[in-house]
Order: sequence, then structure tokens, then C-alpha cells
Amino acid sequence: MAKSEQTRTLIMETALRLFQEQGYDRTTMRAVAKQAGVSTGNAYYYFESKDHLIQGFYDRIQAAHRDACTEILASERDFAPRLRGVLLAWLDVAEPYHEFAGQFFKNAADPASPLSPFSDSSQPARAASIGLFEEVLAGVRLDPGLRAELPRLLWLYLMGIVLFWVHDRSAGRSRSRMLVNRTVPLVDRLIHMSRLPGLRPITREIVSLAGDLSAGRTPR
Repeated sequence: MAKSEQTRTLIMETALRLFQEQGYDRTTMRAVAKQAGVSTGNAYYYFESKDHLIQGFYDRIQAAHRDACTEILASERDFAPRLRGVLLAWLDVAEPYHEFAGQFFKNAADPASPLSPFSDSSQPARAASIGLFEEVLAGVRLDPGLRAELPRLLWLYLMGIVLFWVHDRSAGRSRSRMLVNRTVPLVDRLIHMSRLPGLRPITREIVSLAGDLSAGRTPR
């Protein structure tokens, strides 16, 4: 690993530790730099602000999630096992950061915050996650009218699981895993039902409305 990347990683790992110990609001870039053993200017060179540190964390989690899904997507052919594997892989990757997630959730939950997963600042990580769900859907028989919107809707489904996970205090996040295991068959059934001619107009309208709302468009 190049020295610059080592420094960037050191700063981020130090920030994550301080966020967990002191809370997001009480942690300053100066404190992060001091604990990491670098100058404040050097910390700002790699991350323009605390918000950029969180965006770096989002990118890091997304990259780790993508790596964790490689074997699942290569070995599974059916939609439900692919989706279940990808969602459970996210829970595995995110588990070490569970307490930290609770610390900054109140900021990320603010729709006006750049930490929100729906913000412009979060677009790269969001796009990468939606792209992963496009891979989940690869080879799945779908109503062509739904294919464009479904990856975004599956990402929204993941965001709902993330919200539940943040508040989950069960051992090993067992309740979050139960949520995945119980809801994936329902999603699978709905997608299969969308191919039925009699239900196609209804499912298209539901998906279109959800897509318009999630993208900030005015529904037709």
C-alpha cells in the first residue's frame, strides 16, 4: 500500500474510533489529526471536513460489501439466494461499525445533511450500491418495464434494513438477519408476480410511483 493511502486509512480509522468514543458532534478534525499523529493540514489534505470522512466511510463500506458479494453473485443463479446473500453480506461487513452507526445516525437522518444516504454528497456510494443490485438482477426474467427502476427500489429496500439494523440491539443483530430472511421471499414473489399479464399494469404503476418519489421527480 502506498504511503499516501496508508495515511488516508490511518486518518479514517482514527476518526471512526473517536466518533465511537466521543460522538460525531464532539469530534474535531484537529483531534483526529492529533490522535493519528499527523498535522491538521495533512488531515484536511485527505479529507476536507468531517462530512468527507463519513463519505469516505460510505465508500469504504460499499467497496467491502462489493468484495464480499463476489462469490455469491458468481455461484448463485436464482434471484432470491442472490438477493439474500447480498443483504446478509452487508450485515456482515457493517457489523464492526454498529455502535459507530448509532453515533452519527441522528445527523445522517436529517434530509438536509450531506451525511444522508440520499444527499448529493453520497451519490458515488449510492450509485455503486444500485449498480450492485443491477448485478443481482442480471439474468432474472423481469417485465422489461420494471427493469430500469428495480435496482433503485432494491437499494431503498436495503436502506430500510439499514434503518432497522441501526436500532437493532439483539445479539449478533439476529433480528436484522431474520428481517432479511423473512422479507426476501416476499420480494421474490412480488417480482415473479410482476410477469403475470393481469398484474403487470398494477406493478408497473407501483414501481413507477416509488421510482418517481425516490428520485425526487413529480409523479405522473
